[in-house]
Formats: sequence, C-alpha cells, structure tokens
Amino acid sequence: MSKPVLHSIHVYPLKAAGGHALREAVVEPWGLSGDRRWVLIDENDKVVTQRPQPRMALSAVEQGPDGGILLSAPGREPLAVRVPEPTGTTTVEIWNDKVEGVAADASAHAWFSDWLGIAVRLVHLDDPAVRRPIDPEFARPGETVSFADGYPLLLTTLGSLDALNALIAQGDRPGEGPLPMNRFRPNVVVEGTAAWAEDDWSRIAIGEVTFRVAKMCGRCVVTTTDQGTAERGREPLRTLARHRRFGDKLVFGQNLVPESPGSVRMGDPVRLLE
Repeated sequence: MSKPVLHSIHVYPLKAAGGHALREAVVEPWGLSGDRRWVLIDENDKVVTQRPQPRMALSAVEQGPDGGILLSAPGREPLAVRVPEPTGTTTVEIWNDKVEGVAADASAHAWFSDWLGIAVRLVHLDDPAVRRPIDPEFARPGETVSFADGYPLLLTTLGSLDALNALIAQGDRPGEGPLPMNRFRPNVVVEGTAAWAEDDWSRIAIGEVTFRVAKMCGRCVVTTTDQGTAERGREPLRTLARHRRFGDKLVFGQNLVPESPGSVRMGDPVRLLE
C-alpha cells in the first residue's frame, strides 16, 4: 500500500450549508481558516442544521478574503454578507453549549428565512479564541472550537469509505450506494491507508501540522442526505449500525484537535506519531 497522503481539503463557511474544496488551508487552533464561522439560529436561538432542514445542503457559501460570505441557493439571487460590527452579541444554542456571536444584517436573515420557509437569523463567530471551549473530557485548557459540531477538524479516509461502500453493496439496500465522501462532510480526507486504520490513531502529522486525535466521530441522519438533491435514504446509517457501532455511536471518521499552527496542502504526507 502507498504511503498516506492528504487527498483533499474541505471548508464549510456556514454550518450545515454546502462546502467547497481547497488545495491549501491555514490551520487555526479552532479549525481550518474560515470553517464554520457562520451559523443559522431559529426563533429560540437554537442552531439550524440539515437534521431538520435538509435543504441547507443546497445552499452554497463562498468565503470572501475579508471573512464575509456570498450566499446562493436554487431560485435565489446571490447575497453578499459582510462581517458584522461587534456592537453586541446574540446567544447561539449549539447542542449543549451556549455561545455568543454577532448577528448579521437583517437582509441576510430575510434571505434565508424566505428560502427555508422558517424564521432564522444568521450569526457570525467573532472571536473563536474565547467563545466556545471544546468538551473538557477531550480537550486541554484553553482549546476552543468554531460552530463545528464539537471539534476543530474531522478526518476521514478513502480506504474506509471504500470498505463501507462494499458493505452497503452486500446489504439489502445496495441501490443506495456507493456513497460519495461529501455525505460525511469532512475537513481533511486521507488516501493510502487500510480500511479503518484511523481507529487506532492517537496523534498524527499532516505536512507541517500536528494533531491530537480526540475521539471517533458518531454519525447522524445528515449522512443519509444526498448533498446534491437534499433527498434522504437509509444509508449509511443502516450499514454503520450493523458494522460500525461503538457503544451507542455509529462511527465514521475521527475528530482532530490541532497541536501546532501551519498550513496543510493537498499531497502532504500523513504520518502516524502515536
């Protein structure tokens, strides 16, 4: 087998919206630069994701050089959104955390509310260095995360995706496979490893940057959502439940916490440190 290398890099400027691939990305302590710095919240200040709103997958978000974003979606005129002035904060309830962010202009709220058919507000994470600590069970003092589910980066491997698709093909719903990697919304994808090799990783280096492998990634209904059509099936959760259940979690991928600053690039070697 060839030596592991970084196959692709992905950022998602708005949590739950479409992402885009990069050839190179800066690794910040809380994740890839620009990743999940924006989020939608509902009337109760709770985060809006693809779980209840699969159409979020169809919205595209381009990151501007100043941190602003350009929103687009089927049937909608694009809308440029600037980084809001930090004149006051809004509470975002994201899973078990309450995080302060800064609300965007009213035009951005209206754009997404009209498209989704529910009242939402767009919020920017103004200071990721202090706003949201990582779960202390898996973090060191001072480590923080953006509006990602819980950890700065998510890593997946092509070897494990190939193995999962083989299992889907052997199951009773083979027509739902093979699944593309975008179902799992990773930040970094590694090629050149055996299937499930990442289960045993504790610490790795990607190019010049070192990472601690915090914990396996438990998967949810978002993985059953076709990222190009927003339609839902039953895979991969059906197959993960049969073959990749760890405790009460259906697992695919590993959550990473950066240990050093730097940049990662497509083709970078991936080295197992521990």
